Amino acid sequence: MATKIRLQRHGKKSKAFYHIVAADSRAKRDGRFIEKIGTYNPNTNPATVELNFDRALNWLQVGAEMTDTARALLSYKGVLYKNHLINGIKKGALTEAQVEEKFAKWVEEKEGKISNKSTGLEKAAEKAKADKLKAEAEVSAKRAANIEAKNNPVEEVAVEEAPAAEESTEEVVAEEAPAAEEAPEVVAEEAPAAEEAAPEAPADEEPKA
Repeated sequence: MATKIRLQRHGKKSKAFYHIVAADSRAKRDGRFIEKIGTYNPNTNPATVELNFDRALNWLQVGAEMTDTARALLSYKGVLYKNHLINGIKKGALTEAQVEEKFAKWVEEKEGKISNKSTGLEKAAEKAKADKLKAEAEVSAKRAANIEAKNNPVEEVAVEEAPAAEESTEEVVAEEAPAAEEAPEVVAEEAPAAEEAAPEAPADEEPKA
């Protein structure tokens, strides 16, 4: 029987949380399981992971497979790292004392990172709250000032604008000189055509016989 470490869904639709279980790989996701080894709540920041470390490590050592999410959670809690160190003991590369020392150092560093993240989130939340209160106070002060100005209107002194200075001189419109009258067009009369030549004189009559 193949065993798999996976998540089992619980909670509401928009507020889901999960149980970390060891189950038969052929079983349904939310069906029967062999053992519950922890819980995972992604609704908090940072997410809350509670895990039975020893049982999770035991299932890992007997060859249980993991889903991607379960692998990430077990890595987050150090189960995978501890399993890696134990395998080093089996190979003779490490002693138990070295394993415990290395793992304790890892846990200390991990807790420091988580603590720093939590502190940073708290400070960010406090700063956001303070900025919101400051903005609300500014809006309230502005609203109060507007109400006071409306209840106690100040008479405004109308400042008369100085009349525009009249132009000192009137615009002189230059009259355009009348266009020169065009000279009457002189039409040159054509010279009369030369009179045709006088008719030829009649030929002398032939002498009478």
